[in-house]
Amino acid sequence: MKTAKIIWTKIDEAPALATYALLPIVQAFTRGTGVEFELSDISLAGRIIANFPEKLTADQKVADHLAELGALTKSPDANIIKLPNVSASVPQLVAAIKELQARGYDIPDYPEEPKDEAERALQQRFAKCLGSAVNPVLREGNSDRRSAAAVKKFAQKNPHRMMKPWPASGSRSRVAHMAHGDFYETERSTTLDAATEVRIEFAGADGRATVLKEKLALQQGEVIDASVMNVRALRAFYAEQIEEAKRDGVLLSLHLKATMMKISDPIMFGHCVSVFYKDALEKHAEALKQAGANVNNGLADVLAKLERLPADKKAEIEADIEAVYATRPALSMVDSRKGITNLHVPNDVIVDASMPNVIRDGGRLWNRNDELQDCIAMVPDRCYATMYAAILEDAKAHGQFDPATMGSVSNVGLMAQKAEEYGSHDKTFVAPAEGAIRVVDAAGKTLLEQKVETGDIFRMCQTKDAPIQNWVALAVSRARATGAPAIFWLDERRAHDAQIIRKVKQYLPQHDTAGLDIRIMTPVDAMKFSLERIRRGQDTISVTGNVLRDYLTDLFPILELGTSARMLSIVRLMNGGGLFETGAGGSAPKHVQQFVKEGHLRWDSLGEYCALVPSLELVAERTGNPTAKLLAETLEQAIATYLEHGRLPSRKVNEIDNRGSSFYLALYWAQALAAQDRDPGLKARFAKVAAALAENEAKIAAELLAAQGQPVDLGGYYLPDDAKAARAMRPSPTFNAIIDALA
Repeated sequence: MKTAKIIWTKIDEAPALATYALLPIVQAFTRGTGVEFELSDISLAGRIIANFPEKLTADQKVADHLAELGALTKSPDANIIKLPNVSASVPQLVAAIKELQARGYDIPDYPEEPKDEAERALQQRFAKCLGSAVNPVLREGNSDRRSAAAVKKFAQKNPHRMMKPWPASGSRSRVAHMAHGDFYETERSTTLDAATEVRIEFAGADGRATVLKEKLALQQGEVIDASVMNVRALRAFYAEQIEEAKRDGVLLSLHLKATMMKISDPIMFGHCVSVFYKDALEKHAEALKQAGANVNNGLADVLAKLERLPADKKAEIEADIEAVYATRPALSMVDSRKGITNLHVPNDVIVDASMPNVIRDGGRLWNRNDELQDCIAMVPDRCYATMYAAILEDAKAHGQFDPATMGSVSNVGLMAQKAEEYGSHDKTFVAPAEGAIRVVDAAGKTLLEQKVETGDIFRMCQTKDAPIQNWVALAVSRARATGAPAIFWLDERRAHDAQIIRKVKQYLPQHDTAGLDIRIMTPVDAMKFSLERIRRGQDTISVTGNVLRDYLTDLFPILELGTSARMLSIVRLMNGGGLFETGAGGSAPKHVQQFVKEGHLRWDSLGEYCALVPSLELVAERTGNPTAKLLAETLEQAIATYLEHGRLPSRKVNEIDNRGSSFYLALYWAQALAAQDRDPGLKARFAKVAAALAENEAKIAAELLAAQGQPVDLGGYYLPDDAKAARAMRPSPTFNAIIDALA
């Protein structure tokens, strides 16, 4: 029998801890079946270590697993289960480096303010670890995201309790976006008639050109965009919303994605910080500059850098910052108990995770008194702010959504071959002066040009033709498989979307669409159409670009299921392999904090359980291995039983947590394998396991609960000690003995 290898990614925070409990179970159940699992380290710490091996010992060095997996995705044999990793902000990167240094790793400091060419080069090396460094490398296919049938059925039968009613008396909440000067308005786009090589250059008012990026290869049929965020208009927008929030007595909140768009959004975040705290920051501008404070890293960085100043100056600035709150609107809070606001650090509030919570919580966010309050949610750019405004207005008019009856919105997302609708990091620049930034081809012809003022944010994006063709085909395939309408969320008034619409209209006729409902709608109209169907309990397929793929597959699952971590995310790689993603990790840091404090891990591994099913199905499909198919079918049965019996992790200490959940999954999987008759060998093998697990259920549950209630030493946050983490996540000797004895 040909052995198939499934790669299980080693990542960060709560899902990494859960792996210590789950992966040994999976390896034991599949031992001798022709399916093998290999762990591949793409964690933030692992990426840093791999990129800076020069001064490390032989024992400390690790291979560049991310690059290896990137190469593997182009193979038809690729089968990767990808758990959510940290999309690191600068503060997270700095924290990880400090932890590694404390553990004896000779890693250089990150130069937040590079002073020379060497430090700028070092900063560029670290850029490979920042933001979404992992996903563009691995996503060599387009996305098929939906809730698994068993998960959706369970959610309707047992609706989550987090939904809060919209106030019957009315809501003053709204989504605010710019009216001009944003990426939406300035975007220019074109499709290449022939392959070429381009450079991006800045042309100053004096006519001299400076190359910002050179030798960028582009393919025939590729769509390229260039857009600019005018920071003068951005700052005016922030100032206007600050005044309106103060006037209306509502909370002010900012919703960006600084972790993903690691050049543009941290700068946009920083402008909001500097406008909000303008009086204090401008008064002490020189002292703060000397201290190295960086508003792009949030108020937290400003306060931290005050430690570099004399005590009296530090106290004076702190007092002036505190005085700002008397004249400004209240800010939404990330942690009311600790006084951490929406403007504290850029990675605390991420638009795709935070905006669904606004809808879920009745249009409200948390205030300083730890109470929910109406808010102005600032989403500056109109490319996607309008669809958030549409769902908020729908909820105002029709009330809260009902998880017990609402339909689903699945997603077919264009993301293959680094479809960069986000604005890729290596093609995003801050204008050094007034002038123009342009994209120039090998013949010296300007393909795209944007006028800029000092400080404006320019970004270029590219989307290749082959992924678009594959995306259209996948949309038709999903519409045929489900019978649901497939809606392309595209706005012909947006330059990028206009180019994509032309291609969709070109490629759709190449497929059999007879009897299918396939439409092209603006994001606002698509949202309204989908919400009408949701309220009738009907399903809809959203067919979107990369950003909306990300946003919608958080928005709808959070409303439907209570979390996006339970989504089934299948990426059929363009060369035939498969990448199976396991949901979102936005709450993972809080889970780790609770685990370290009181030994309870509330991370829900249902996403991992569900992803394993299609991964095993792919093994069966590619190798003809009947055992892999049987393992997939029985695991799906086990997941349904797991949900029916409510074995999900509790949020409270001394109740079932992630470790108990994985035990019950193992019990139900063993029982399903013991009950089947297609493979007598597996039946006999797992009959013994199922009996042993069932007979010892009470003892195992007691041993797992006994491990809770006290602090846990993991040996590290970004780089846990494997032995310590394994002991913490496998605390039941009885369970371990049964699993480890599987042969």
